[in-house]
Amino acid sequence: MRTPVRTVPTGAGVPTQAKAPTETYRILLVEDDAGDALLVEELLADTGLSHTLSWTQTMAGALADLGARTPDCVLLDLHLPDASGMGAIQTLEAACPQSAVIVLTGLAESRAGVLAVANGAQDYLVKGQVTADLLNRVVRYAVHRKQAERASAELRENRIHAQENTRLERGLLPAPLLRDDRVRASMRYLPGRQRALLGGDFLDVVQTGGDGDAGGAEAGTVHAVIGDVSGHGPDEAALGVCLRITWRALVLAGHRGSELLGLLEQVLVAERPRGDMFATCSTVTLDPRGQTATVYLAGHHEPLLCADGGARVVPAAHGPALGIMPGGGHWRPSEVALPDKGALLLYTDGLVEGYRGPGKDRLETEGLVALIADAPEQAADRLLDHLVSTAQTLNAGRHADDLAALHLSWD
Repeated sequence: MRTPVRTVPTGAGVPTQAKAPTETYRILLVEDDAGDALLVEELLADTGLSHTLSWTQTMAGALADLGARTPDCVLLDLHLPDASGMGAIQTLEAACPQSAVIVLTGLAESRAGVLAVANGAQDYLVKGQVTADLLNRVVRYAVHRKQAERASAELRENRIHAQENTRLERGLLPAPLLRDDRVRASMRYLPGRQRALLGGDFLDVVQTGGDGDAGGAEAGTVHAVIGDVSGHGPDEAALGVCLRITWRALVLAGHRGSELLGLLEQVLVAERPRGDMFATCSTVTLDPRGQTATVYLAGHHEPLLCADGGARVVPAAHGPALGIMPGGGHWRPSEVALPDKGALLLYTDGLVEGYRGPGKDRLETEGLVALIADAPEQAADRLLDHLVSTAQTLNAGRHADDLAALHLSWD
């Protein structure tokens, strides 16, 4: 049995000192005794609380009511025809953890009230000793405590998730595997997604030829990759991580060039959650002793060769992006002569596809070359900071994309 829902306006029929805040409380009364239910209804009317009241005589009725709407507060009798004791509180908590539960006990059940609070109830009231002022205060405090508990629990859970995600994403970002201090790698990585540490772009650097490597004759050779998974979001980020780790494993296992890209494409096709996803990438094999680099392009930008305070585009043969034509791609090597001292800059779309000012012109590669020439310093970290910050300032938030840049220098 349920009473019709009624709304009592704030301050109706109450002394001025009993007036409550203007918020309306949704209250569910679970009480099998009609006389006690009427007393509670009259007391609520005297509290001055703006409220809606729904009454049911059984736990089954309460659960049905909870399925239709969520009350702010449940006034619960501990002796119902179909539920009693602490089990009734636990049933309500499981069905509606958002609601504050206030237990109604008899005169001889004060210990039961204390036990009820220990089992999740916000407070308890002893029948026959309840006044309008007491009911006013208990209902308001119980609801506000419940809201504070929920907010605190959500904040704690969000912090835990944020810490876990931060540790996970930082762990997935690359640590360059370099043994030769003549070659240095500097990186910048900015995901397009807000509050994320990892996007769909990926980059990595590995030097082969040490103990346990398959390098052999190529001792000291440095291998680098930078790539961009199509789209934005956690699926793209996960696929980017998969491709980076796969690339590193393949390089350390001795795979090179077009064969490596073909294997990388096989992994992309097997792991992508959607058939339309693809990835672009550039790979560089740098031989600091022979002063040469071998470049492969899979639908990606050519690297920039930075030397003597300027930069120029490295001419290289283009091949299809990974996943566009699974099994049908062909990638050709391009050999590049290197100066005694210089750097290769590899980057993704996020650095050059933003706007170069208030107009509609994009920065593009030509603009990036100009930014390098105008940079106050050419040292790797300061140069990358200058390029990223200047590109973001010019773009002014108009275009959002993952951004990755790899500066590979030798001396």
